[in-house]
Amino acid sequence: MFATLSQRLQETMRRLRGRGKLTEADVAAAMREVRMALLEADVSLSVVKEFTSRVRERSVGIDVLQSLSPAQHVIKIVKEELTALLGTEVPRLQLAPAGPSVIMLVGLQGAGKTTVAGKLALHLKSQGRHPLLVAADTRRPAAIQQLQVLGERVGVPVFTQGDRVGAVPLARAALASARNEARDPVVLDTGGRLHVDDELMQELEEIKAATRPVEILLVADAMTGQEAVSVAAEFHRRLGITGVILTKLDSDTRGGAALSVRSATGAPVKFAGTGEKLDMFEVFHPDRLASRILGMGDMLTLIEKAEAAYDAEQARKLEQKLRKLDFTLEDFLDQMKQLKKMGPLDQLLDMIPGMERMRGKVDLGDSQRDLKRAEAIINSMTREERLNPHVIEGRRRRRIALGSGTRVQDVNRLLKQFDEAKKMLKHMAHLERDARRGGRLPRR
Repeated sequence: MFATLSQRLQETMRRLRGRGKLTEADVAAAMREVRMALLEADVSLSVVKEFTSRVRERSVGIDVLQSLSPAQHVIKIVKEELTALLGTEVPRLQLAPAGPSVIMLVGLQGAGKTTVAGKLALHLKSQGRHPLLVAADTRRPAAIQQLQVLGERVGVPVFTQGDRVGAVPLARAALASARNEARDPVVLDTGGRLHVDDELMQELEEIKAATRPVEILLVADAMTGQEAVSVAAEFHRRLGITGVILTKLDSDTRGGAALSVRSATGAPVKFAGTGEKLDMFEVFHPDRLASRILGMGDMLTLIEKAEAAYDAEQARKLEQKLRKLDFTLEDFLDQMKQLKKMGPLDQLLDMIPGMERMRGKVDLGDSQRDLKRAEAIINSMTREERLNPHVIEGRRRRRIALGSGTRVQDVNRLLKQFDEAKKMLKHMAHLERDARRGGRLPRR
């Protein structure tokens, strides 16, 4: 996520930390680097100018807090302004107080609207609601079939009348069906084009007039950069969008769309797609993303993911392992299974402060394939070997490889991954200890 931008900004901030006292020239030089990093990330020029101007004004000629060095103060300002650029607070999904709430998804073809509709329905269902998916993209039969498949996977009904009925009468019929069946909210998957045209906008305006949606959410591909900004501006002009959902934030996107779209429309980013799986869909937290871009981690999101993946007993046992650093290969296999539920390991690393430096040093591998191989290898070990991996020398490694149907190199790789995992756990334990000493976390 924003790998290039993040690396450039972090390097600039690191150079500032190396200076005990900052001059106006130092700040100007840093802002030039920040400006170039943002432009290379395809952020709008007007947004870049405004951002760097605000940071420069706040960084020069003001008193520095006693608890911060000048460099730390500038970094604090950059984080605050980056958060302001993304959105000052976490936006909420608006729902009508009575009757079915209509959430209208709009966007260009290929942005991922249909997949987002399934993800949003699953998110709403997890909150105890009873959504209805509506296949309002009547011009593309494949979209109707795709939504039906997604609806079946997430356990949410899909309203469709095929591709012979117009989108506007279908939307009206879907709303009537939702009232009769007490389904709420109603998620409209509308049609898209390869470009913005008047025919598309006219149809969407008619659907809006017929259903009176409480939310009109633009689905935008985060990889499209400034193009997403111009698209968002046109949709906002014609429809008055209330929010944005960014897709493909898990890719090595340059970040231009995420950092520019709010300034272009005034509409907040409300959700982000972070992977292909239907549960890889997150509420957008501007402050957390700003921290991750600057390499400060995102422990709150990591904790939320852990709470969703682990039950209370598992969490208690894991905490004891973390505190005692008592971690065996049996635990390693169990944690690999649990971590898989939390999402891709590279995304989890981004959430741990300081762990961005481990990128490239940690062998992430192919999680699904490696999990099966690791299970075969660990099951081929004796209990003594699983509890005390340091006893596994060359002869034992050959026996384990033969018994698991793998190669010695695979066994070596697993043991290396195990050692790296222990280092990560040790790092996290130190972070927790330091946080408690500093009073940032309650003592147990």
